[in-house]
Amino acid sequence: MKRIQNLEAYQPQKPTAVTIGSFDGVHLGHQKVLHDLKIIAKDNDARAVVISFEPHPRIFFNPETDLRLLTTSDEKTALLSQQNIDDLILQKFDADFASQDAETFVKKMLENLNMKDLLIGYDHRFGKDKSGDFEFIKSLEQKYGFRTHKIEPLKMNGQEISSSLIRQTLADGAVDVAQTFLGRPYELSGRVVEGNRLGRKLGFPTANIDVEDKYKLIPKQGVYLVQSTIDDKPVFGMMNIGFRPTIAGKKQIMEIHYFDFSGDLYGKNLIVRFLKRLRNEQKFPDLNALQNQLEKDAERSRQIISNIFRGNK
Repeated sequence: MKRIQNLEAYQPQKPTAVTIGSFDGVHLGHQKVLHDLKIIAKDNDARAVVISFEPHPRIFFNPETDLRLLTTSDEKTALLSQQNIDDLILQKFDADFASQDAETFVKKMLENLNMKDLLIGYDHRFGKDKSGDFEFIKSLEQKYGFRTHKIEPLKMNGQEISSSLIRQTLADGAVDVAQTFLGRPYELSGRVVEGNRLGRKLGFPTANIDVEDKYKLIPKQGVYLVQSTIDDKPVFGMMNIGFRPTIAGKKQIMEIHYFDFSGDLYGKNLIVRFLKRLRNEQKFPDLNALQNQLEKDAERSRQIISNIFRGNK
């Protein structure tokens, strides 16, 4: 997959089939769209092209928004690449771009991409004042000579899969439900930084994770079973997200105790995959009570891990 920074930089070698959207999370609904895009492109000897935006439009219009994203720009690029599309245009979303009306944007796609097919979500709108809905875009077909395809929502258990729905499940701590909608565990990445080494004193040494992207969604506070790949090997662990009320912590942290692992992780970048929520963060009367609970958490985690491997056999 080629990644291009804007429409004007694209150099079409053949016609294109195009879809547009934020694609935050690249969830199962997005994956269905990309599957349909690739079929249309193949049937018409065209390249499958995705246009997404950087930053997210809601962040551009309100940098102080409480919106938190399922994927960073790099994470989204990697996930789209796994879907085997031909090209990703990560269009800079700025004041000039936001001021375009929908028809101007369509003309730019036709001129710069040699677009022959455009896939549009049934409720998707783009262009200034969000005037570019499906019916308006379809009305431009004969004028400009391209085909429009409506994308219907993908539903699971009666729910329409969407980035907003997945954000809410993660805000509720339901990481296993989010995994069902994403088609994979929810991930975040960060650098291991120095902690206060309390976990080591309790027999549960931890890696403290610092996530630099302030818009990256952090699941609900609590304790989770997680998994990372370290030195090319899968390693399971339990992660606490919270303020550590037992020791009157003042700042939210994310710390992971990895099972059956010893080694120096400081300064390393890790990807953390959320598998199961174990419990809420709690305040214990003393460190002995905290240690006892950690031992229970570890035992439960190992039981879940055993079931995971048993289920894979």
